[in-house]
Order: sequence, then C-alpha cells, then structure tokens
Amino acid sequence: VQLQASGGGFVQAGGSLRLSCTDSKRTSSNNGMGWFRQAPGKEREFVASIGWNGGRSSYADSVKGRFTISRDRAANTMYLQMNNLKPNDTAVYLCAVGRSAYSGPYSDSYRYWGRGTQVTVSS
Repeated sequence: VQLQASGGGFVQAGGSLRLSCTDSKRTSSNNGMGWFRQAPGKEREFVASIGWNGGRSSYADSVKGRFTISRDRAANTMYLQMNNLKPNDTAVYLCAVGRSAYSGPYSDSYRYWGRGTQVTVSS
C-alpha cells in the first residue's frame, strides 16, 4: 500500500482546507481508513475514521462539527474537509489504512501509514 496525503497548507484561523489521501496500490477498498495528526512535541492523535463502505464515521471530540471525513472507493481516495480551523489544529496530518472493515480511533488498528501533509493555522 502506498498512501499519499495532500492538500495541506497555511491558512488563517476560521479558514478551511480539504485533505486527500490516495491509495495508489488500491488495497484499501475493503478496509477502514483514518486520519491522525501529530503536532511538534506531542503524541500522534486520532482525528477521524471511516468504515470500508463510507459508513461508521467517527471523530475526535476536538474536531466534531468542524471536520468531515469521506471516501470515494472507486477513486481509492479518502478526504478530510476541515472547516473553522483553529491554531491548535496545526499539525502534520497522516492517513492510514486499517486492519479491518472498521478500524476506529486506535493507532494499533491501522496497518499502513502515509507520510502526511502539513497544516498550519495562524491566529
């Protein structure tokens, strides 16, 4: 599996970004996928996950109501729409393919990881 995250950038607080994660080897079709993030000096944390068929999405409390996860299985791509961004959303955002049809919020439930894309939110 080769995962490529893109769409990060620099945005002011209150702005929006849309991240994409493409699975170029097309092995994620029957697996859950997820987004995590890691800020400098902090542990990696769960952001959102989605089931194999686009259902059963879940979110970290810190992003509920602002972020939306989705996927296009035909395009082997997962998305994260991020609205009303805040400075503490600043991090490297990583996408991952789960070990099963729905992988949830725990890192150990994910088998493959992409390199990530930087999101920087200024105040």
